[in-house]
Amino acid sequence: MKKLLIVVDYQNDFVSGSLGFEKAKELDKLIYNRIKEYKENNDQVIFTFDTHYENYMDTVEGKHLPVKHCLKGSDGHKLYGKVATTLEENDISFEKTTFPSLELAKYLENKEYQSVELCGLVSNICVLSNVIMVRSALPNVEIYVDKNLTMSFDEQMNEYFLKILEGLHINVIG
Repeated sequence: MKKLLIVVDYQNDFVSGSLGFEKAKELDKLIYNRIKEYKENNDQVIFTFDTHYENYMDTVEGKHLPVKHCLKGSDGHKLYGKVATTLEENDISFEKTTFPSLELAKYLENKEYQSVELCGLVSNICVLSNVIMVRSALPNVEIYVDKNLTMSFDEQMNEYFLKILEGLHINVIG
């Protein structure tokens, strides 16, 4: 049984673009190394992409967060840094127009994995949302989040995120 790593929204706009923050840059080498580790062990890596369009400001998210980001086809939509070099043609990825990916959950449903690990950005929003989707799709699989491979622009919210994970029986490592 393979292990699965899900890299959540490690995109330019969340690292160095319109919603970027300094600590996000520090994750690049660490996430890159984790991806390489999974691939070298013939385990699976899936990427999610926050994906918006020109009508973003008319969406519920756009009304609450009026900052255009991750517009399809823009540089901000692309993966950041060294992590970008790891995306291969045969890798599975999901574009999502909201925080969690229902498509990801449907893909995972009834799959058999030894474990699932999530990393990426932003911890208390998209990573948390997708952790819950994974838990729903794979209720009996151990799920891990390495606290060194995710972050939020709000450090207090990141701490809350880690506590919430423990309450959801997610293994916080690192």
